[in-house]
Amino acid sequence: MSYAPFDWTDDEARRRADAGLVRTLRPRPARTDVLDLASNDYLGLSRHPEVTSAAAEAARTWGGGATGSRLVTGSTALHAELERELADFCGFEAALVFSSGYAANLAALTALTGHDSLIVSDAGNHASIVDGCRLARAATAVVPHADPEAVRKALHEHDGRALAVTDSVFSVDGDAAPLAALAGVCRDTGAALLVDDAHGLGVLGEGGRGALAAAGLAGGEGVVATLTLSKSLGSQGGAVLGPARVIRHLVNTARTFIFDTGLAPAAVGAALGALRLLRREPGRAARAGAVALELYGRLTAAGLTAVRPDAAVVSVRAPSAESAVRWAADCRTAGLAVGCFRPPSVPDGISRLRLTARADLTQDQVRAAVGTVLSTAPGPVS
Repeated sequence: MSYAPFDWTDDEARRRADAGLVRTLRPRPARTDVLDLASNDYLGLSRHPEVTSAAAEAARTWGGGATGSRLVTGSTALHAELERELADFCGFEAALVFSSGYAANLAALTALTGHDSLIVSDAGNHASIVDGCRLARAATAVVPHADPEAVRKALHEHDGRALAVTDSVFSVDGDAAPLAALAGVCRDTGAALLVDDAHGLGVLGEGGRGALAAAGLAGGEGVVATLTLSKSLGSQGGAVLGPARVIRHLVNTARTFIFDTGLAPAAVGAALGALRLLRREPGRAARAGAVALELYGRLTAAGLTAVRPDAAVVSVRAPSAESAVRWAADCRTAGLAVGCFRPPSVPDGISRLRLTARADLTQDQVRAAVGTVLSTAPGPVS
């Protein structure tokens, strides 16, 4: 009798193929002529000489890896420097750096809740928030997208510790959460507010200080933010920002901090270099937003259906999952890289092309990108 315990994966693969949902890795070369509107390099800093030089210098000084968890050997003076500057830039009392934004969300959700807690989560939240809710020992109520009154209702029905969690800018459609209204609901009900500002940092707020700064909520006693260093800052890693006592609590209780190797020094150095560059060149944030609005305006004027961007993500609807995949592939063949979102990545089941604006795009590049999307469009999109 043959032993084949993973035969079931072939059945799963056939089902994915039949549904047009096969995902494949596509290693990219170091240099390419393809115009990139698929990455999250919103400020165009991942290859900036100052950023890459800071990464190289950090690696030469501190080594290729952190060598251990942050509580053993994985914390360096560079980590502490980045944490201080992140907190100051974003308007919070303290910050804690993690190996990824995913790990930061898992840490905040699991360490700031418990058996007697309630988490109220927006239906459009990122997968890392969804997974954090699953791992937390709290009850979770998933409420309709961007609906503060639904959050209020869920919180009123719970007697005890509670936390509302939302993306600041949702990665699928690029729309912004109603943060001021959500903060008001949390104040009224005594709940904490946790905001993932992955897509807001570097794009929203004065000089790119983020969505919470833009909403006047940064540094609030009941407010905690998570973010990633891999988008606007062009590096890798994540962070949690909030009151100092919350950060101290995470150091002692967050499993993705205690048991994970610290962020590599090169990534810390790159993020710090990018943050300092953004301080000197705050206009990059406004430029990224302006490029997004221009992409949206040109695409919708030509008849495509897109969501008006609140930050740097432009979402264009496709007729089906299969047509979205084909459309993205045709764009690439024509020299343009775009994202392709389809089930199960999209909670509403609507497939999309996802274009990410970059502050370093020229007007000619914007026009060329729009022309490629239009010339490869699969047909009427509703």
